[in-house]
Amino acid sequence: MNLVPLLDYAAVTVFALTGALVASREQLDIVGFAFLACLTGMGGGSLRDILLDRPIFWIADPVYLIVATAAAVTVFFLAHRLESRWETLTWLDAAALSIAVAAGALIAAEDGQPLPVVVVMGMITGCVGGLARDVVSNEVPLLLRPGQLYVTCAFSGALSLALLHTVGVGAVPAAILCCATCFILRAGAIKRGWELPIYKPRPKSDDH
Repeated sequence: MNLVPLLDYAAVTVFALTGALVASREQLDIVGFAFLACLTGMGGGSLRDILLDRPIFWIADPVYLIVATAAAVTVFFLAHRLESRWETLTWLDAAALSIAVAAGALIAAEDGQPLPVVVVMGMITGCVGGLARDVVSNEVPLLLRPGQLYVTCAFSGALSLALLHTVGVGAVPAAILCCATCFILRAGAIKRGWELPIYKPRPKSDDH
């Protein structure tokens, strides 16, 4: 079983749903829904493939475009039924982040990249699509919101996969642990307010 396409399809689908939910908040037309869904679903993986000098996954297999567009159309007709689109968006984004990090890190690991590159590719795959979604829709990106574990979750998940791959653990258990690590940390940030210490500027000393 080739796990990478399964992870990529899952990540594209869930991230595309979040892009379409943002489009619903912005009251875009159905083409705008599809554009934002595709940008969110495939942005991180596209940058990953460019950096790793691989065929860009959705160009090699255009079915990804169909999957993302189908997610957008679904949200276009059903978003009004959701009681809290923001809460739904937040949890879907957490799931998509976890899956995408595993996909990116696993691709880099199976490509024979060193551990630091594996970690960075996981983070890029997980974070760039959501970042592009939020920037295009003029929202403060989730990964830049104070006190929110986001990039830290991606880093932790990718690092766990990279370490397991280094010691010879199989792709499936490594990917599962990666997803679980990333999602649990993100869920803790959402529900329990988990956070790392943040930088706070100090008052300038008075020279007079």
